[in-house]
Amino acid sequence: MTAKPIRIWDISPAVDERAEVFPGDTPYSQRLHFSLSPGCPVNVNSITLSPHTGAHADAPMHYANGGLSSGELDLAPYLGRCRVIHCLDSGPLVLPEHIAHALDNLPQRVLLRTARTASQSWAAFTALGQQTLALLATKNIATPLLLIGIDTPSVDPAASQDLPCHQQLLAGNLRVLENLVLDDVPEGDYELIALPLKLMRADASPVRAILRELP
Repeated sequence: MTAKPIRIWDISPAVDERAEVFPGDTPYSQRLHFSLSPGCPVNVNSITLSPHTGAHADAPMHYANGGLSSGELDLAPYLGRCRVIHCLDSGPLVLPEHIAHALDNLPQRVLLRTARTASQSWAAFTALGQQTLALLATKNIATPLLLIGIDTPSVDPAASQDLPCHQQLLAGNLRVLENLVLDDVPEGDYELIALPLKLMRADASPVRAILRELP
């Protein structure tokens, strides 16, 4: 009997010159450094980008001087069972009532789908309410929350200067994924794989985030 293939959802946006970044941050650019020719056996590109381009994992260094870099992060939070929660049309903030329907037997990783079509734009997006993050962080005492992800550029509003949710993540030693694409992912539980690169001096890292169907 042939085993049924395990379905995979790619939840990463495309990364190229059209990828949006925070206003003033480094845009994606690429040039050919070595060109395949009679005197050169390969094509090799040089790329420049913000580590917050596309789907990415913020490191504590991003919002705390002396915090861990991407290369110093424990990989365990980025690999394991997670729950995708639909909180569509939540408005500017995801509030506790928007996720209350999906909190039973919560796994240690939560991904929030806030939009019918994921927003990678800094012009307008749904961020995370502080009380919602506090609820998620304390919901499962036996197996504490490890990671939260969202399908928008940030867990905090674009105009925020004090980044309260990022500071809550820091206080709780929680990890975060931003800029995910959950458009085609039904609500429910999956295996998350979204490993940051071992960038030893970086405040974030792009990830190729995927979800796998649970056996």
